[in-house]
Amino acid sequence: MEIINRRQRMSSVARKIRREQDRTVGLVPTMGALHEGHLSLVREARRMCDVVVVSVFVNPTQFGPGEDFEHYPRDLTKDTALLTDYNVDYIFAPTVEEMYPKGFSTYVNVEGLSEQLEGASRPGHFRGVATVVTILLNTVRPDFAFFGQKDAQQALVIRRLVKDLAFDTEIVILPIVREDTGLAISSRNLYLNADEQASAAVIHRALVQAKSAYKDGERSASRLADIVRSTIESEPRARLDYVAIADAETLDPLERIDERPTLLAVAAYIGKTRLIDNTILNKVKKKEPAPQ
Repeated sequence: MEIINRRQRMSSVARKIRREQDRTVGLVPTMGALHEGHLSLVREARRMCDVVVVSVFVNPTQFGPGEDFEHYPRDLTKDTALLTDYNVDYIFAPTVEEMYPKGFSTYVNVEGLSEQLEGASRPGHFRGVATVVTILLNTVRPDFAFFGQKDAQQALVIRRLVKDLAFDTEIVILPIVREDTGLAISSRNLYLNADEQASAAVIHRALVQAKSAYKDGERSASRLADIVRSTIESEPRARLDYVAIADAETLDPLERIDERPTLLAVAAYIGKTRLIDNTILNKVKKKEPAPQ
């Protein structure tokens, strides 16, 4: 496994793999502080691709004023040790100056999808996400790039970005990985103390209760949102930021749930830590291929 810090070197290595060795490249973009959610992406990349690149970069442009950029957990040595066990070929770990050199002035904005939900709570967040993903895709030129469903809106933004700008990369979205309590695994869970960890389980519990009501026939978005809201508000350490029920592809808000896949998304504070989670209602099952 080689650790690469320079964009030019990473581009050169990836180009050689594609052109001279004719092997498929998988990219797993991360901000480090690796956990089982990241490792599930690495395992799938290893299964699908000949060469696996994991990027480790805490991207300043997706953090807003007063957010936790300075305190975001960073431990490249620990991350490297973890990835060694998964036969990762390259770690791309650039500095901020390498990714955004002096005079950098070009940003990518995916209109529409970026302004809702997380975009409304964190203005400019998805401009930062879209910009750094564009740089990573242009640098590595992977055949596949792997992301998690926990960041559902991010997945939609990136898929739209790749489609609109004609990147030759297939985006693979993998399911949310959870703690035994149901809490979605996240690097920010490290901020929670033991009591807050226990309290944070209320977020998933709220989603489960709303999904159960949906399965029992409830189709009113407002009533399902009320179930989530009241469940989270019953936990003294929790403070709801938003609950949204929207078309899972466009993020258009819904009043009633119909046959289309529907995203039920939540952001909430547990103490000072902001966490997000989601579930899909009316998920379309993939059809099995017909026997030959």
